[in-house]
Amino acid sequence: MTKFDVLCIGNAIVDILARTDDAFLVNNAIVKGAMNLIDAERAELLYERMGPAVEMSGGSAGNTAAGVASLGGTAAYFGKVAADHLGRIFTHDIRAQGVAFDTRPLENGAPTARSMIFVTPDGERSMNTYLGACVELGPEDVESSKVADAKVVYFEGYLWDPPRAKEAIRLSAKIAHEHGRQVAMTLSDPFCVDRYREELLDLMRSGTVDIVFANEAELKSLYQTESLEVGLEAIREDCRLAAVTRSEKGSIVVTREETVAVPAIEIRELVDSTGAGDLYASGFLYGYTHDFSLEDCARLGSLAAGVIIQQMGPRPQASLRDIAEQSGLMQTAGVTGYGL
Repeated sequence: MTKFDVLCIGNAIVDILARTDDAFLVNNAIVKGAMNLIDAERAELLYERMGPAVEMSGGSAGNTAAGVASLGGTAAYFGKVAADHLGRIFTHDIRAQGVAFDTRPLENGAPTARSMIFVTPDGERSMNTYLGACVELGPEDVESSKVADAKVVYFEGYLWDPPRAKEAIRLSAKIAHEHGRQVAMTLSDPFCVDRYREELLDLMRSGTVDIVFANEAELKSLYQTESLEVGLEAIREDCRLAAVTRSEKGSIVVTREETVAVPAIEIRELVDSTGAGDLYASGFLYGYTHDFSLEDCARLGSLAAGVIIQQMGPRPQASLRDIAEQSGLMQTAGVTGYGL
């Protein structure tokens, strides 16, 4: 028996969200729809210029962990915060979601990471992230017992920006595979893929990573193609399982043996797309670790993503499990025999 369904590893970030318009993005040289890495000086500048804002804990893998917990799964998290006000906010929030989080905070160093997220009227989010303390996540922060006790270890591609995090990921993958567990990653962002394409491909082709999550733009960036079909055929050969999200077009899941296409759920209103991919991963991984079929894993992912984009911010404000049960998506556990 394992203690955790999913262990998530990522950049521990407090999100600062504000609504704005496209002109603001242009005037401040912000790339729309992307995650832009910034330094402390620009973080202060953008903070001064942004309108009324809401602070809440975020970070891609942290959002996924919170989603797993909201679905009734067991989740753990590794991520580095500082011993400061925002670090305490992050720690409180993720533990309050029911996620096991015990990474030692950074003392006398950079402050806790924060991301200024500007949400335009179309619901698109443009992230401007100062990494701060989270670049100090390293192999010494890997809790071997938690890795060994998790069915799936999941990490975000953004972790390929801070160099010592790579060591933590490789060590976690080694421990996971030694205990018969699986390793998953999300490609995170097309610009992230551009920076580390060969390294990310090597993680897949070497067997370090078993499962990959990507959106359509990230997939095309990974294989430097404009064709979705070419990208799907390539990733089918490079990893055992991949889930590719396509916004309102739903998602496509591929293995070497099959292809499963699932539609997106209907929504009332797109409020904020922040965290859509993160919550898709949480739904999919909850299903996967509870022996759902691949189709039902994707359906649960679509449900979680659809819920999160109808609210402001990337952490569930209502019980995803209750919503999934009302949708009849919690009645298919144990049908595939993955044996995780």
